[in-house]
This record gives sequence, C-alpha cells and structure tokens, in this order.
Amino acid sequence: MTRRSSPAGTVPGPYNAITDVPGVRIGHDTRVGEGFLTGTTVVLLPPSGAPTAVEVIGGGPATRDTAALDLRAGGASAHAVVLTGGSAYGLAAAAGVLEWLAADGRGTRVVAAQPGLLLPLVPAAALYDLGRGGEFGARPDAAFGRRAAQAAADSPAFAPVAQGCVGAGTGAVTAELKGGIGTASAVLPGGTVVGALAAVNAHGSTLDPATGLPYALGLGADGEFPLATPSAAEHTAAQRRLAEPGRARTGLALPVPGTGPDPALGPNTVIGAVATDAPLDAAAVHRLAAAGQRGMARAISPVHSRTDGDTVFAVSVPGSDDGGGPDDPLPAVLAAAERAFARAIVHAVLQAESVVTPFGRVAAYRELYPGACAALPLK
Repeated sequence: MTRRSSPAGTVPGPYNAITDVPGVRIGHDTRVGEGFLTGTTVVLLPPSGAPTAVEVIGGGPATRDTAALDLRAGGASAHAVVLTGGSAYGLAAAAGVLEWLAADGRGTRVVAAQPGLLLPLVPAAALYDLGRGGEFGARPDAAFGRRAAQAAADSPAFAPVAQGCVGAGTGAVTAELKGGIGTASAVLPGGTVVGALAAVNAHGSTLDPATGLPYALGLGADGEFPLATPSAAEHTAAQRRLAEPGRARTGLALPVPGTGPDPALGPNTVIGAVATDAPLDAAAVHRLAAAGQRGMARAISPVHSRTDGDTVFAVSVPGSDDGGGPDDPLPAVLAAAERAFARAIVHAVLQAESVVTPFGRVAAYRELYPGACAALPLK
C-alpha cells in the first residue's frame, strides 16, 4: 500500500477541535442500549452569548429557533447551540439546555422589573436516527440536553472533544457505513482560530468510489489523516460489503418487500457548527455558516438532497485582532472554515466504530478498510 500524506498549509490548533476557539466548550450525552442508539451534543458559548447565524440547505430540516438568527432581522446572539439525534422529536433536548442556561444565570433579561427572568437563545438542529437502536420512541428529551450542557460546563477550557459514535453522532449513518461526530480546527497566520464540529448522517457518500478514500482527505493538515491507499483486494472486498442489502449494511429496519421504501433511502441530515474568534458582524457570521455548507459539499456526494436537512450554525466569539493578516480577514476565515468543516466530516467517519443493532450490523470505515487504517489512532 502507498502511504498518503496530506499537503502542508493548514495548521490545526492544539486539539484540532472546535474547542481551540476561546470560549467554546462541547458536551455530549450518549445513550446506547434498551432501544436507544442516539445522543445530544451541546456547543456551550460564553455566558454573555455570541453572534450566531445558520445556513439550512436540503428538503428535510428539523430545527428550532433558527428564525431568530435571520440576517434580515439583524442576526442575534445565542448562548448555546444544540445538535441532537431523534429528528424533530429530539429537538426537545434544546428545552433542557434552555432550562440549564437559565438556572446558571445565562440569558437575556426581558423584563426590567424582573431581573431574575432570563431568556437564553438556544438554536438547535436534529438529524434522523429514529429506531436505529430498536425502539422508535427511544430518542433524546430535555434530560439529554441538561446532561450535555452540564458536561460542557464541567469541561475545562481548550479541552479535547470526543469523536465518533458519541453525542449527536451516536446513531448516525452515511450512504454506506457508520457515521459519527467529528471536529477540526485551524490557526491562521495572524493567530485567529477557526473550528468546526460535524455530526455526519449523510444520504450521500463520504468516500471516493474509485479509491475507497474520503473525498476530503486531501484537505487535511500534514499528517492529519495517516491513511494508506487501500489495496485493490481490500477495496474490492469493501465494495462488495457496501453492495449488500440495506438491512445488513446500515442496520435500518426494512419493511416487508413490496410494502414500502427502504428507510436507508429516507431522511438523513448532516448538522454542525463553525466557530471563530475573529470579530465578525452579522452578515459575515452568516457567510461563515455558508462556508461550512461548502465544506460539506467537498466531503459528501451527493449532498443537500430533498431527504437531507443539512444545517450549519456559525458563531463569532471575538478574541483576535486581525483575523489572520494585514488585509481583509474575512476571506481567510471563510476559506479555513470551509476546509475545517470538510476535515471534521473525515474525522467523524474515521473515528466511528461499527455497531450491532437489532436490525443488523452497521460497519464502520475501520472495519471495511483495516489495512488502510493500520496507522490511524483512535481519539
């Protein structure tokens, strides 16, 4: 096998994670077993909140409070962002985060005569993983959100982020294999940090069918993805596995033949967030969210289908001075965000682990391409 090295140019932060952005903390709540295969992830922002935007593309979104971020209303500052499983039902997790934030004294005071009445802004997006653990009703609720928010608050500043089958990535799948959650970051020449977090539950594929390697592999920093090019035999064997019926390869419950569509072709959705410490106005934060969507398109094909509700939030937590250079900082920040989101998708797929469900085995990339992954560490 030929060892592939990533080109130089991208410089990751200390943990190569969205938490390399000052003021951003991540908390996961994961539940597996007793019918559950799902979870919730909270992006906890500074107590005062941070300017936030969102870009939603695709025909099947499940979101909450995204209208409050509308650029036409001047944008808004959020106190946390929620990524969750459970489709529209899982959005209940955001209510738990809102309650946790208010109890912690975070939020906007809306009534001058009642200074203790706080209203946090908690936009959220959900991906479709219903029934993948065996029970349709086993999905995130408000308690998931409270636990994930507490986990984020309990984590130290600049902490590593668990990746793979945790939080919102627990029940995620892609067109052919196990999905998960991943993260990445970049430090620009002037010191500005850009980070991304992606929960990958894609209708499309993350792999180049000609090689078996992730589409966005070449966007990584030097040595970030220590994969070997799969041998012809390994690639052929993996493709044979991926051609198996949906029950065996995705772990989704299939209907009796002739009674309905294969749910492997049903709702999916990639959700995530991009953050930076560059001071951006509302319009620029919206462009940052759009950059995350462009990164998604570089890592997944096809993308933004009618069964996807692909959603990317963007957050500016001001801290740096120049955004990466003496000229307009925004182009460099947007370019880094696009690459970071694509790299986060690659990490999500590479860090995912195979899972056995009541409906079959969902194979991860590591199981399908063990030779290619021989030098790849678990994070």
